[in-house]
Amino acid sequence: MNKKTVLVTGSSRGIGKAIAIKYAKKNYNVVINCSGSKEQLLNTKKEIESYQTSCLAYLGDIGVYDNAKELFNQIKKAYGGADLIINNAGISYIGLFSEMSPQDWDRIIRTNLTSVYNITSLGIPYMVSNKYGKIVNISSVWGVAGASCEVAYSATKGAMNSLTKALAKELAPSNIQVNAIACGAIDTEMNHFLTDDELMSLVDEIPAGRLGSPEEVADLVYQLTHKNSYLTGQIIGLDGGWI
Repeated sequence: MNKKTVLVTGSSRGIGKAIAIKYAKKNYNVVINCSGSKEQLLNTKKEIESYQTSCLAYLGDIGVYDNAKELFNQIKKAYGGADLIINNAGISYIGLFSEMSPQDWDRIIRTNLTSVYNITSLGIPYMVSNKYGKIVNISSVWGVAGASCEVAYSATKGAMNSLTKALAKELAPSNIQVNAIACGAIDTEMNHFLTDDELMSLVDEIPAGRLGSPEEVADLVYQLTHKNSYLTGQIIGLDGGWI
């Protein structure tokens, strides 16, 4: 059986890095990406390669279509295409909606949602030609419940959830499954702006009594892409019973 290739966006750190490492351990070709730190990206690439697997690293904003297209040209040259796509790239914005600038709005839409269109639309033809593919979108509980002072973020994740359900129906006849994980509070740098007291208050609200780990997200992603071909169009909560 040919070695499969997984593309994980936003994967130089946090949840994306944990997912990429998970697949490296399972002997996949791994494609990683970020738009910011080249040093972090290359360090992650080095760690992935320590598991004796191939890794392609791409530095660039995949919310820009030409960048996403360049990435897929590199994937095609190196591996033929991506069998699995994990749309993880995302940023948050915390503040009153009425005080959000048009520039901030455009940036979060481009990063959290347009990137999903760019990457997924470019990846689908290869999957359809092979009659095989797995797409997992890393969403949030706020895409289901909404969060005060995170209106734009909630909007992008809600749209991602709807995209997941609709695209799953469209691609099911081609044996391509599309699911999303609605993450709760995960212990990543995205939550490091919280003070110790704020973090304790947050944990007190979670029935499990703790934050989730990036590795737990990675484990669930792998389960969703391993063997099962009937589970599709689902938004699966991973939040310790919080929401």
